[in-house]
Amino acid sequence: MAPPLAGLRVLDAATFVAAPYAAAILGEFGAEVLKIENPTGGDPWRRYGTATGRDSDTLAWLSEARNKRSVPLDLRDERGAALFRELVVESDVVCENFRPGTMEAWGLGYEPLSELNPGLVMLRVSGYGQSGPYAQRPGFARVAQAFGGLTHLAGMPDGPPVTPGSTSLADYVTGLFGAVGVLVALRERDRSGLGQVVDIGLFESIFRLLDELAPAYDYAGVVRGREGTGTALACPHGHFPTGDGHWVALACTADRMFERLVIAMQRPELLDGLATTAQRLARRSEVEAAVTHWTSGLSRTEVLAACERESVPCGPVNTIEDIFADPQFAAREMLLRLPVSEVGEVVVPGVVPKLSRTPGSVSAAGPALGDAVDEILGELLGRSPAEVAALVTAGVTAKR
Repeated sequence: MAPPLAGLRVLDAATFVAAPYAAAILGEFGAEVLKIENPTGGDPWRRYGTATGRDSDTLAWLSEARNKRSVPLDLRDERGAALFRELVVESDVVCENFRPGTMEAWGLGYEPLSELNPGLVMLRVSGYGQSGPYAQRPGFARVAQAFGGLTHLAGMPDGPPVTPGSTSLADYVTGLFGAVGVLVALRERDRSGLGQVVDIGLFESIFRLLDELAPAYDYAGVVRGREGTGTALACPHGHFPTGDGHWVALACTADRMFERLVIAMQRPELLDGLATTAQRLARRSEVEAAVTHWTSGLSRTEVLAACERESVPCGPVNTIEDIFADPQFAAREMLLRLPVSEVGEVVVPGVVPKLSRTPGSVSAAGPALGDAVDEILGELLGRSPAEVAALVTAGVTAKR
């Protein structure tokens, strides 16, 4: 059965993570994704992270540029821009994340491109969006996470704000929103025949994740701060150490969950005066001390088993080593092994979400620079081998 996005062609003219991640998601479900990158060195993401033996392409590149084919074009050169316009005519989606106005300066803004292809959908990702007083400011995930309100919430109450994890969370979340926006725009195109712009600022994606932060401030004047390993909204709800040097995450967001927890702990007397969330929040230190005393007296395996018996939401705080050994990750095919020439076998995260009839797939790791130049410029755009060679010599494109 053909994958659900078969027949869709995406031009990924973006760099680093956010918009390219959206393109990668589309590629996992069958879209043809052409990576349009600088002929000199390619996307800077190729050099971010752990280098491999293939032209120093990093593991980050091999993982996140999955299912793409590389067609380097110098968009600042009119010859490269002209080739890009030809590709736009033959494509459905363009993904870009340059600072607002950059594509326009190259003659590649949405209006002229949509004149060539009225059905074109363009995903535009930037730090602050295409409009507003900050539109021209540069933006990266760390800055977006701070500006969007997340960093202020991350860390211990008496400590500095920290980055929530070492991953570029804002980039990945924005990529998800970007993929949703593209699919919505394509669905609307089915009715109208017209494309449109999908405009996302990195900070907007982060802000959208912060549950009741905005209404709580507007309604009650609450300025939520750093809450450490717990949360101000439920108790016990956080991370607790085990006796063998590990940690578990435990969630009691309802009174019934706490009832099940005290059974697992064999401490039913804790329900006396602590049966409701309000009571537990008022005596948070007492509740968390009791849970910590219990978890610290058992191994991680024992804590998890006791919670599982009583249907208490609890899970290990996994390292990547734990993840590789966990049968659930294997059962859900979340660790995919891909052969990569000159590198060997590389493990990458699996496809999300899982579709029952037309599941996504990863057929190849990130491409070598210019691996599809002959096919795309030659077969799709009709350039002769001599013309392609001349473009390579002029630096308009590149191939390995």
